[in-house]
Amino acid sequence: MWQTYINATSTDEVLKALNEKGERARVVAGATDLILELERGVRKGIDTLVDVTRIPSLDKIHLDEDDIIHLGPLVTHNHCAASDLIRKRAYPLARAAWEVGAPQIRNRGTIAGNLITASPANDTITPLVALNASVTLASVRGERKVALKDFYTGVRKTVMQPDEMLVDISFPAMTRDQRGTFIKLALRRAQAISLVNVALVLTLKAGTVKSASITLGAVAPTIIHAPEAEVYLVGKKLTDDVIAQAAQLTMNASKPIDDVRSSAAYRKQMVKVITSRGLKSLRDKTERDGFPEKPVLLWGRQNAESRTQKFSQTASASIETTINGKKHTFTSGHDKTLLRLLREEGMLTGTKEGCAEGECGACTVFLDGKAVMSCLVPAPRAHNAEIVTVEGLSNGDQLHPVQQAFVQDGAVQCGYCTPGFIMSAAKLLEENPHPTKDEIEQAITGNLCRCTGYYKIVQAIEDAVTIKA
Repeated sequence: MWQTYINATSTDEVLKALNEKGERARVVAGATDLILELERGVRKGIDTLVDVTRIPSLDKIHLDEDDIIHLGPLVTHNHCAASDLIRKRAYPLARAAWEVGAPQIRNRGTIAGNLITASPANDTITPLVALNASVTLASVRGERKVALKDFYTGVRKTVMQPDEMLVDISFPAMTRDQRGTFIKLALRRAQAISLVNVALVLTLKAGTVKSASITLGAVAPTIIHAPEAEVYLVGKKLTDDVIAQAAQLTMNASKPIDDVRSSAAYRKQMVKVITSRGLKSLRDKTERDGFPEKPVLLWGRQNAESRTQKFSQTASASIETTINGKKHTFTSGHDKTLLRLLREEGMLTGTKEGCAEGECGACTVFLDGKAVMSCLVPAPRAHNAEIVTVEGLSNGDQLHPVQQAFVQDGAVQCGYCTPGFIMSAAKLLEENPHPTKDEIEQAITGNLCRCTGYYKIVQAIEDAVTIKA
């Protein structure tokens, strides 16, 4: 799919490569969209990928002296969902980030990548526009700052140039008199694209709205404001009648289309419904209902050394990696995904290919301590990384507690999805030895069972807690 893969260790190295390669190069962070686009032939003429995941300190979230929040280009959705700063001072973004995909996707997918992909249905763009965010773009020519509302020119179109890298996302932190939320409507609880979404940020004093920012996703070519509703709310208290009128004005601002996921008429009506729900939740101070205090992340300890070693990876070089505690060297498979490298070069066939597009979770592995969908990871990212597959969970002849529980409870049915479920469950118990049923269900939202037998799977994970103890 590519000829040259560069594991960059500095921003300067990235900018140099982009300047030299131009349209033929793409930056890789999460790659959850890019891999699919390359495999499907949507992105043509790309022969170089520049992987930025080895560059130190790009995954930081911080508040500066001017009360501005900054997100580095490697900040993932799970970083935002788990960040105390984002949860307290930018709650609409935290909520939106948590609504994206499933834990494995949120561990790789970045906020910057979500912005650059530029789909009007992408969840985190909507709250960031509501929060008046800007992006900083860098090239060998220098840096420029662009307001996010001016960043987009159409569906999947931005003002970003081929030689530019997004190096910062910034926005004012919400003040004490501001409240906000994000509401997404989709066809299922997880792993679903928004039919419509709305972000609300209100400044309130003594129950009266002093300013309002209402943005909508998946109802126009780009993320849009509802200006009439924003003006209407100013100076009013959030009574039922005011909320109803504001929701109607918000609906009027939307211009959705018919597609395979929804009709335009349904989308318009749902804009009204979810705007009303959002405003009522802000009035009643219930906007955090359903948002977990400690989101399931499926994280582990990072191997910091492997992230900072300097090297360049090309099609002719070897991939040296550690899989299940053993050193491996691969001289082929550079243009594959990590899933196919493991199966075809590594002969580790426990990891399954179900959908090959990050939907089913059968290919879940641990990459540098985090659960990820290996079908969406470029194989060269394995270089100097630590990987664990389902074959590596057991300790000699002793099965992992989750594996024991799956056997004990008959949670294995056709068995195809089982490796992915076991990997997600094992990482959950590492993260939280005593999860609730809700947390178990959160942990496996990225894993689909074709036999639809989730009851025994959930039961097995609950029982694994006892075995582990």
